[in-house]
Amino acid sequence: MDWNKLVSLLQGHRVFIQTHNFPDPDAIASAYGLQVFLKVHGVAATICHTGKIERYSTQQMLALLPIELTEASQIHDMTSDDYIVTVDAQKYNANLTDLPGDEVACIDHHPTFIPCDYAYRDVRIVGSCSTLVAQYFLESGTPLPQEAATALLYGLRIDTADLSRGVTDLDVDMFAMLHKHANQILLRRMHSSTMEFDDLKAYGAAIENIHIFGETGFARIPFDCPDALIAMVSDFILSLSEITCSIVYSVRSDGLKFSVRSEIDAIHCGRLAAAALQGLGSGGGHASMAGGFVPAESYVRLGDSPSIADGALRQRFMGHIARMLEEKKSV
Repeated sequence: MDWNKLVSLLQGHRVFIQTHNFPDPDAIASAYGLQVFLKVHGVAATICHTGKIERYSTQQMLALLPIELTEASQIHDMTSDDYIVTVDAQKYNANLTDLPGDEVACIDHHPTFIPCDYAYRDVRIVGSCSTLVAQYFLESGTPLPQEAATALLYGLRIDTADLSRGVTDLDVDMFAMLHKHANQILLRRMHSSTMEFDDLKAYGAAIENIHIFGETGFARIPFDCPDALIAMVSDFILSLSEITCSIVYSVRSDGLKFSVRSEIDAIHCGRLAAAALQGLGSGGGHASMAGGFVPAESYVRLGDSPSIADGALRQRFMGHIARMLEEKKSV
């Protein structure tokens, strides 16, 4: 991480900070924190994204903090001369819309599946992207406003499930630093609004459709759900004492959206999702959590009915899980 290089790169240019599509709290917090950081160093930037802010908890975050997001469809004058910094996402990822600007920089905490030659690249495997942005303030000695600290701490807490998932020493260090500056009252208000009444339908559907094979739980939600809700249901399934790996997918008009979770080292979620969905769609992510997508046209090729197609999907995942467990035994 070389914050001076990033600032020097962006100075004198029109700059956009782009999150992944349908941004979650960590993506929004990272973008906002970076925007505040760059402004102190003389670089103005606009935060942009594609897709609606669907979750009530994320809407609450935007209502309580001075964060301004611009939907990409509302930006009509972006050109290839404009600079884009992607946060919590990388160019060529399926969840990042390709905008007209030039993606010159990337700050992300996910593994890289398709390399890109950025002028500035800060990609490190930590629990949250907010952790990386928080370190920019610490390393540069840049004053950290309470609003930015609150947003970054919230993003860090959400993505690491309160320091219980994918946590590194840097996450813990940045948590401690942010905690000193954050508004704890606002944090409590945001954390108390993480579920809506309609969310119960997704939980209920997942419970009705759960299939357990060994220590792996599969759950099908037969209607469209926001990405964040699918992840919450996947975490819920993983909390069952019998389950060490959960695979939850929502049926959408354009295909299936997956969330994969694991609590054992032998099953790497990112590699599992990528391998199981190869040739059908795309998947990837961290060791303990990942996502994926299968287009509708690929899904229907798996079988003449949803039950047959779902069975084929489960077989693909279970085959790769068995290989991962066998590899772990042979080490």
